[in-house]
Amino acid sequence: MNEYIEKFIEYIRFQRNYSNNTEINYSIDLEEFNNYLNEHEIKFKDISYREISFYTKYLKEERKLEPSSINRHLSALRSFYNYLLNQEVINSNPFKLISGPKKSINLPNYMKYSEFETMIETCDETPLGIRNIAILELLLATGARIGELIEIKLNDINFNEREIKVLGKGNKERICYFNEHALVSLKRYIEESRSKLLKNKTSDYLFINHVGNHLTDRGVRTIIDAIIKKSSLNAKITPHTFRHTFATMLLNAGCDLKSVQELLGHVNLSTTSIYTHVTNDRIRDIYLHTHPRSKK
Repeated sequence: MNEYIEKFIEYIRFQRNYSNNTEINYSIDLEEFNNYLNEHEIKFKDISYREISFYTKYLKEERKLEPSSINRHLSALRSFYNYLLNQEVINSNPFKLISGPKKSINLPNYMKYSEFETMIETCDETPLGIRNIAILELLLATGARIGELIEIKLNDINFNEREIKVLGKGNKERICYFNEHALVSLKRYIEESRSKLLKNKTSDYLFINHVGNHLTDRGVRTIIDAIIKKSSLNAKITPHTFRHTFATMLLNAGCDLKSVQELLGHVNLSTTSIYTHVTNDRIRDIYLHTHPRSKK
């Protein structure tokens, strides 16, 4: 099965243009499935619906995975077996009619603006601190995914129009906008810190790590975790929290859902609509304070 996995990963990389994150996740999921089959002495060409059911149960009860993670595993396997079917390695795709567990609706967590300000104040005036301020400002200003943020190159930024071209899921380009605070922090980082971090190296990427290389997804997560710890904030804040906060702030300010969808790069409006649950309390508060018959 290993040789087919390698060919499949090449296929989604060069012919389907899947994102790097999807490629990595699919590789990990398929490797785990292969190990499971080997451990249970099951041939990958002969897998049945019953055995898929057992594997799903294994992911849920032994691996303790959330429904969203199980569905990702099944999506990877469904795509892999479709590939095998098209290559005439198998006669049918046993995953075609398999449906994963229903996702639980988890309302997105978002931070208070005061918490964001505390994070900014925690950063020092070193080259790394100046870079970290630029990262925080840009995450909140654009609502970009962490994978989109780290892939930004210098020539993707239009400083005059305060726009950034980002490459989202499915390699779809979109324009993100940023505010004056982000503009100032970006220019300061580029002019004062970036060359020092590069250490005589060259790079097209905007954000650089402490050894002069392209900053990674894990690197940004580590940076934010360190800032949270140093600031003594009790809130659970991740890189994605900035994205949730971005959407929530816009909706609370009266931005329409369709515009927020475009700014976030969501394909379906239903994905964006989860943020309306977060703003219900805000809407209720506005009603109680503005409707003449609701006032005491």
